[in-house]
Amino acid sequence: MALQKLEPQEAAQQLKALPLWAFDAKVGAITREFVLADFMQAFAFMTQIAIAAEKHNHHPEWSNVYNKVLITWTTHDVQGLSSNDIALARMCDQAFALYQPGA
Repeated sequence: MALQKLEPQEAAQQLKALPLWAFDAKVGAITREFVLADFMQAFAFMTQIAIAAEKHNHHPEWSNVYNKVLITWTTHDVQGLSSNDIALARMCDQAFALYQPGA
């Protein structure tokens, strides 16, 4: 089955589980900034995401400045948000949780 763009209602429903992600409906993308302790943690976090992205053959748009990582997920093939974006955003949140004190 080919990847499909999420319908607006389905996207809204799935994004309820990702409250820290900002949804740009016009572009069809979700974005979140992650703030880590330092550059090394940010780089380790990005490496973890890069490995998962490669395994899923779905890659983020992102940037890094010192301890901050800005990640945007969108699916260019469907010109908007897909289930891949939701799944990988959820994975980012789970990976980030491991870098938090007390994790």
